[in-house]
Parts: sequence; structure tokens; C-alpha cells
Amino acid sequence: MSLNTEFIPFARPDISEAEVEAVQRVLRSGWLTTASETATFEREFAAAAGVPHALAVNSATSGLHLALEALGVGPGDRVVLSPYTFTSTAEVIRYLGADPLFVDVDPHTRNICPTRLAETLEREKDSNTGERAGHRGRIAAVIAVHIGGVPCDMAAITMITRRYQIPVVEDAAHCLPWPPDGPPVGTEGDVGIYSFYATKPIAVGEGGMVVTRDDATARRIRLMRLHGIDRDVWNRYHSSTPSWQYDVVEAGYKYNLPDTAAAIGRVQLARSAALRSARAQIAARYRQRITAAGIVDRASVELPVDDPRHSHHLFILSVGDGARPTLRDAMIARLTELGVGTSVHYRPLHLMTYYRTRYHLAPDDFPRALVAYHRAISLPLYSGLSEPMVERICDAVIDAHRASMQDG
Repeated sequence: MSLNTEFIPFARPDISEAEVEAVQRVLRSGWLTTASETATFEREFAAAAGVPHALAVNSATSGLHLALEALGVGPGDRVVLSPYTFTSTAEVIRYLGADPLFVDVDPHTRNICPTRLAETLEREKDSNTGERAGHRGRIAAVIAVHIGGVPCDMAAITMITRRYQIPVVEDAAHCLPWPPDGPPVGTEGDVGIYSFYATKPIAVGEGGMVVTRDDATARRIRLMRLHGIDRDVWNRYHSSTPSWQYDVVEAGYKYNLPDTAAAIGRVQLARSAALRSARAQIAARYRQRITAAGIVDRASVELPVDDPRHSHHLFILSVGDGARPTLRDAMIARLTELGVGTSVHYRPLHLMTYYRTRYHLAPDDFPRALVAYHRAISLPLYSGLSEPMVERICDAVIDAHRASMQDG
């Protein structure tokens, strides 16, 4: 295959004239911060998700922070999660003075393994009953991360956590929009968080949404996302009560979403099903071409899980045997030469300096996560990919695999 100088980026947002017009409308209104546009976005999102509360925030990271704070996570507590995630999922635990307790993944989905979760909670149950008071912090929450848009086994996870009366937070940053059948991904736990970062299925630049069915949790998040003030900005400036008459009832945060971002989000939400359909078609073509090339087998190339509830945010190939990342790295290098952008989701957190040194972790502590990382290549998957670009990516993957196998 000849080299092509036109580089295909790994990710690119799909912004139409409708998003541009929506932002212009807000700019012309003279009101740029959180106001009626954000409130409308929250109502539309809640209706689409089938939940009573949707609260817009300036990032999924801040949403995760607010969710754990609202659930009472504090200093000395522990929060269970998989190491196979972006750092934000774990760093918010540290914001609250708590500690992450990592659990290995399911080898096929890369999501937290329910069996390993059950084993961990059973092993650590004394820390939640007080029988070993002061020995280990209580387990205050479980975070289920839906990697790439593949849903976790929430039925199994919630069944396990209810046994120990531990709340579940869903990191659903990759999970928009929702499938027509079944509960929306992110709404089966106690709190769900979505991301509107520039590369996500709904892209506003920076932003996120928190959903919950619990009134008390929603009230707490609404209060804490804007300085702990008892009146939001829109209320203060459009009420008969003077804007300066408010009370600070908690030491809150500055996590509100401005109307400019909400305006983009509303349009993206309306377009999200069409954008998912486009990504699904591209993913199907990847499957077809890579399978037809005869390179799919456990020791060479594995395709991602084909789940009908998949949001198709990421298309993660698994290559090689996972003993080391030699084949994966060689394929990435060749794909780059051929003008195809890629990424790796994710380098597990127990390999990162901060978590490795603070918690004395070794690479083999979570062997499934390590193998999944060594095998992972994320291909471009966004609605702006043209048919010729998709075919070129398929050609490049097949070429890169064959070249890497020959070199190996």
C-alpha cells in the first residue's frame, strides 16, 4: 500500500451550521453564562434519558466530583473502580481525600469485572461493618466505567452492590446517545455522568451532565456546582428579589455550564441518533473488511464487543497476545506512516506514576487490564469520515498487520 500524505485524524467533532446558529443566538442575547439555554438543555436531556434530574456541569470530571461528594464520600473512604480508565475517574476520589480501590476488568469488554467486584467487596466487607474500625476505610461507592460506549453489566453490578448497600456511580462519558431498547446507559446506578468534551459523542468543547433519580442527590449537586449559593445566577437576575440577596450555605465549587456550550449541546443532542447511526455504519464496515482479510483470531486480531447498546464512541482493536505491546506498537507506527491517526484506550492507572507509587502497585497486580492495554488500538470513528477515508483506514489496518507480523 502506498503512503498517502493526507492525514486522517483520530477524532474530529461534527459541527453543523445549526450549532453555529445556536451559539450566535446566545451571543446576540447578551447573556453568556448559565441561564435559560442551560436550563432548557437540562430539561431536554432529562426527558431523553427518562430521569427526573439532569444537571449541567462544565466537565464530566466535575460531574464525577459532585456525584461522589453528594453521596458522602470523604477523607479515609475508599471507592472501587477499574484501573482501565482515564485519570479523571480516579483523581476525583483523591479530591475528596478518599482512596481508589482498583478491581480488574472483564477481558472482553474492558469494563469492571462483576466477579472481581464481588470478590473484592466480600473480602473487604468488614471495613463497612465496623468490625475492623480504623484498619481500612469504608467502601463508600463503586464507579462503573463504560469503556468506549460498551455498557457494563449493570444488572450484575447493582445486584452485588445492593448486597453491601454501596451506591454506584456510572461514568458514562462515552455513552451517548442511548439505544431504543432497554434503559439508557448511565441511568441504572445512583448517579450517571456524561461528557461533552470535544471528542465525545456530544461535543461542545468542554462540558458534562449529571443524571439521578434521587431528589436529595440532585439538590446537593445543584447547590455545590455553583459556590454553595442558594440561588442560581438566572434566578438572581430575573427575580423580583434583588440579585445581591443570596446566602452561601456551603463551600461549593465553580462547575456550572455556560449558555454558549449548552446551545451547542442542545443541537448535538437532537442530532445524536443520526451521528450514532453514522458511526455504527463505519464500525460495521471495519468489521466486514477486517474479517474478510482473514486476520481475525485470538492470537492476532480481535474485534471489539458487538453489543446492540454500544454507542460506537470507540472502535478498539485487540492485537497480539498481550504479553507485550510489540505488535500493537508496530501497527500504530505503520498506521501513522500511512496517514491514519490512532489512539490507545487506556494505559491503566496502576501503571501511572502517581497511583503506582502512592499505592505500591505492580503491573501484574491487574493482569487483565495490562493485557488489554498491550493489545489496544483505537481506530478513527466519527461521523465525518467519508467512505473513501473508511476504506483507506481498512486498507491501512490490513497492511499494518501484515507488515508487523512479517517484521515480528
